[in-house]
Amino acid sequence: MGGIILPRRFEEFSTRLTQVTMGIDAFERRHSRSGGLLDREGLVPIYLGADLVAASVYHDWSEILADLAGLDADLGQVNPASRRLFATAMLRSLHAAVTLFSGGTLSFAEKVGALVGAPIGPVDQAELALCQDTLDKLLRRQGFGRGDLAARVSAWEQANALSVQALEPTFLALMAEGKAKTRDRIFDVGDFTMALNRVHGVPYTARCAFSEGKMDLNIDIAFTRAALKHLVAHEMFPGHATQLLFTHARVVDGRSPPEVLLCTANTVLGCIQEGIADEGVELIGWVEDDNDAIHQQLRRLRSAAQTSAAWYLMVDGWTEAVVADFLRAVAAGQEAWVQGRLRLAAHPFRGPFIASYWAGAKAVRSVLAGVARKDFPAFVEYLYANAHSPQSLALFAPEAA
Repeated sequence: MGGIILPRRFEEFSTRLTQVTMGIDAFERRHSRSGGLLDREGLVPIYLGADLVAASVYHDWSEILADLAGLDADLGQVNPASRRLFATAMLRSLHAAVTLFSGGTLSFAEKVGALVGAPIGPVDQAELALCQDTLDKLLRRQGFGRGDLAARVSAWEQANALSVQALEPTFLALMAEGKAKTRDRIFDVGDFTMALNRVHGVPYTARCAFSEGKMDLNIDIAFTRAALKHLVAHEMFPGHATQLLFTHARVVDGRSPPEVLLCTANTVLGCIQEGIADEGVELIGWVEDDNDAIHQQLRRLRSAAQTSAAWYLMVDGWTEAVVADFLRAVAAGQEAWVQGRLRLAAHPFRGPFIASYWAGAKAVRSVLAGVARKDFPAFVEYLYANAHSPQSLALFAPEAA
């Protein structure tokens, strides 16, 4: 345990949950019959707690199931109610993951509901329509009024696209600004920064390569300044990198339970991890102009559309070609993004996590909208310093932080 002092009420259950989760991660990497289900990423892609809470050592899946059963039996003793909600959802996720890792099968709906902890089914059409209507009005205000919505989004992106030469200097300037705003409103990350790493032929738009100190950026996609700002916020400040540093610091100083070290786990934790990241610009008050507002709505529309698209592909039996047309027409997606969404949706483990972006961002946004200015510091503490499911996050009250 490295000599750290943990809050007494969290110590036993939270430490066991962390040990078991990291034990599953280690055992899956060595012995999974899933045929490389996680592509060497692991159940917990980035873990900063190796010197704080060590992984349990397992020799058989039956040992893991026995430890999970023990944790299940102790759920009634977990307090407060918000932590019990999270722990219940987390154990449901771990059971689902172990089923898959040990050679079992789950339907796509079961993966979305149990593994990811997101709502089952496509996004309601009314929510898609609201995103489209808001985006339509913003584009018209900016003078993009000709053609259907997809054509106008494309025209806006082309008109505002950063040149290849401008990518890195814009990235560096945005990183400095995002870091400063994050210091003022969320957490001081000290001298931590990341380098821009251009990649292509990948299914993602950007990625936080925290261990390498890089933000991978898919240069098959054209970016506006507003889009690049969002990615800086998502992957670094106040998103993934900030959450990793924040949670580690809180465990070290004894203010958070060790389960927060699992913040990158491919479980229900993914919803709030992606929710923090996708609402990062809003969390640090970084919406500056109409272009930022346009991208904000476009991002939400694409998040909703990709969630529905994955369902249509994996459950409703739509062909890839039809789903691709849906993403082009509804979400105005660039072709590299469309193809990346199809690849991600079809992945046997990561596919259902496509729903975590919409579910997580909606969960964070719904609570943030009701937070009074004076209560924002308490909200930040509740959001970052605790492990959450969407349901536990919804229980925020200033005195709960």
